[in-house]
Amino acid sequence: MAVRLLAYEVADLCLGKPPLPSLSSSATVADAIAALKASPEDFISVWSCDHSSRRNLDCVCVGKICMVDVICYLCREENLSAPGLALKSPVSVLLPSVKGLVRHLEPSSSLLEAIDLTLQGAQNLVVPIKSSTTSISKRRQLQKSSASISPTIHNGQEFCWLTQEDIIRFLLSSISLFSPIPMLSVDALGTISNDFLSVEYYRPASSAIGAISRSLVDQTSVAVVDNEGTLIGEISPFTLACCDETAAAAITTLSAGDLMAYTDSCGPPEELIRVVEARLKERNLDGMLKEFMISPFSVDPSNSSSSDEELPLPTKALSRPDRYSRSSSQSARRRRRTEAIVCHPGSSLVAVMIQAITHRVNYIWVIEDDCSIVGIVTFAKMLEVFRKHLASMI
Repeated sequence: MAVRLLAYEVADLCLGKPPLPSLSSSATVADAIAALKASPEDFISVWSCDHSSRRNLDCVCVGKICMVDVICYLCREENLSAPGLALKSPVSVLLPSVKGLVRHLEPSSSLLEAIDLTLQGAQNLVVPIKSSTTSISKRRQLQKSSASISPTIHNGQEFCWLTQEDIIRFLLSSISLFSPIPMLSVDALGTISNDFLSVEYYRPASSAIGAISRSLVDQTSVAVVDNEGTLIGEISPFTLACCDETAAAAITTLSAGDLMAYTDSCGPPEELIRVVEARLKERNLDGMLKEFMISPFSVDPSNSSSSDEELPLPTKALSRPDRYSRSSSQSARRRRRTEAIVCHPGSSLVAVMIQAITHRVNYIWVIEDDCSIVGIVTFAKMLEVFRKHLASMI
């Protein structure tokens, strides 16, 4: 069985994956927003194509973007007064400066190669997928006939991408081969990282913009804590990715705690919308106020608080209205609460894996019984453990 696991190729992990929607590197930030709103995924790939060349690799995926990239860009000081101009900037301004987050990989590559690239920092592995000539031709015609459909064909073929979650999910299907490691605690395995990002509940959300950007690159989150370091909730890129560009106005004007309430899946409370608008006016940010008109979504009464005196506790993420009709696997992520997903130092590795996969996140917070933060466990740390074990099988 162990030999069979090592014999798996990347193509085996790509079975059933849909073609990757894409955006040209010559597009604008406004184009990126439109593409993200139309996409069933949180992230969209960015491609650079040289159509003057007939070489095999005239199209290359140069990165990926999500709504969090847009939000953080619009929150920059130089863009606050003129967001309209910022929307005309090239999409390249949204791409992280960190290199190697997206890597191309052949379908014949081994599982070990995929894991090694991931441990070197790759978050998404772009892999060619087999599609019939007929299906590619039909898809190309459909894309030409509709401007709302993102292109999926490059170099005459389609691609998908593998994520850390895909690899962890695949390893979980063969978890018995790693016994007894999966039953050991995350503390005993040394998978808890003490290097985590945090912001105090009453601090301005804008003070966490740098941390939010880093958490997106690290595929982690920003813990929201009280003045004693107790975990209250989180500002997660997985949650913010479900918002639209108007969240930039909320980050600019609200506290970290209020931002969690603002990003509730039922929509921002009307009182917070009024606060955002009033504070934009106070700061003479008329451009942002005009560009990002905010409207409350309909709220389910069963989910609303019965007391006006309660502090806004972490709830669910603000989802774009057109995303509610998506598949259950997508809605599981898009409607996840902003309350942090946690485990304890004694939790087993397999239990934490299942937690993360169930909640569609790449990390789990580790806390003590008093809710003080011990650290964070990430998919990357889990893969380090499995990679060491796989090395012993060779």
